[in-house]
Amino acid sequence: MRTIKLDEQSRKNVLENLLKRSPNQYTEYESRVNTILAAVKEEKDAAVFSYTKQFDGYDLNADNIVVTEEEIKAAYDEIDAGLLEVIRKAMKNIREYHEKQRQFSWFDSKPDGTILGQKITALQRVGVYVPGGKAAYPSSVLMNVIPAKVAGVDEIVMTTPPGKDGKIYAGTLVAAKEAGVDVIYKVGGAQAIAALAYGTESIPKVDKIVGPGNIYVALAKKAVYGHVSIDSIAGPSEILVIADETANPRYVAADLLSQAEHDELASAILVTTSEELAKKVSEEVDKFVAQLSRKSILEASLENYGYILIADNMDDVIDIANDIASEHLEIVTKDPFTTMTKIRNAGAIFIGEYSSEPLGDYFAGPNHVLPTNGTAKFFSALSVDDFIKKSSIISYSREALEVIHKDIISFAEAESLTAHANSIKVRFEE
Repeated sequence: MRTIKLDEQSRKNVLENLLKRSPNQYTEYESRVNTILAAVKEEKDAAVFSYTKQFDGYDLNADNIVVTEEEIKAAYDEIDAGLLEVIRKAMKNIREYHEKQRQFSWFDSKPDGTILGQKITALQRVGVYVPGGKAAYPSSVLMNVIPAKVAGVDEIVMTTPPGKDGKIYAGTLVAAKEAGVDVIYKVGGAQAIAALAYGTESIPKVDKIVGPGNIYVALAKKAVYGHVSIDSIAGPSEILVIADETANPRYVAADLLSQAEHDELASAILVTTSEELAKKVSEEVDKFVAQLSRKSILEASLENYGYILIADNMDDVIDIANDIASEHLEIVTKDPFTTMTKIRNAGAIFIGEYSSEPLGDYFAGPNHVLPTNGTAKFFSALSVDDFIKKSSIISYSREALEVIHKDIISFAEAESLTAHANSIKVRFEE
């Protein structure tokens, strides 16, 4: 990993380099994505089947597009019993955490006959996209589906790309069944996003699409936003570790690599005030990379987007951390909770040397679907809130309206909206 002394110029260079990873920078793919979206919108199933044959090598049709109960049962037979137990333990933690996020309708009535309130309604149908191939993550199934179930979504459909033999990764199917997915379709890529957004003969249109995917999936979600809601435009994974001289360099190095192994665009950054820690972490990183299985990916991501930044003081550490607004932020300092209070921008914050990032990925309970590429400045983790909508409730008696009706008329006339004013006036005509 490159070690850099933090100053204004290096700070600017780092921030500019990280932004190159944003899906917004890959506009050369947009025309291909738009072609797929247009074809599915027009030709529906026929286009979905054709693209699945082209990209996944599987002869998809109306008879085999849905994962059957027999296929799910076979997945249970195939999956390791120990993994199934872990999935169920993780589900319990995830469900309990998200149940604390639930919101309820409320009404506030006054003696004059005024009733104001807010009605909470779950979305009717949600589509969950799950990557296939090397990126088969049962944990992401749980993180996307369980908040929707807690919110009370009526129907949860899932799409995931099949192998050439039409099979879906067993762990994905088992996680989907355990979490409560209603139906699973063997479709991936931009064509799956198009099918969920527009609807086809086989796949119903949904109200919202959630879930990670490659650049084609990300750009497709961006393009269909407005036809449906989406969770976010997910970029490559990232971690930032704030550490001082009290941190264990071996722990820090291991945590940095836990995200760098995702893909060549992943980012891993240490910000510290300790030159000694920086040196030791760099040495430990090199040792780990030499022995870990995804060595080539680790080397590429560290070469492109791996940094050890040395700051003069902790205030500068906090400032750069808030500027980067990392998806995952670990705080390994002498007083991590005090440091945490100064963090404004982060997707998830891990406090203390035994709260390593994979704890959040798999088991603790908070959602691991998090804002990336600096969007933690204005976006939040996926939550129950993403699967509900809020309707305002307004009810006035004649007596309550009479007291304030001239104020409303005055306001409307000031905006030259005489029909607005008239709808109030007619209720108090002689």
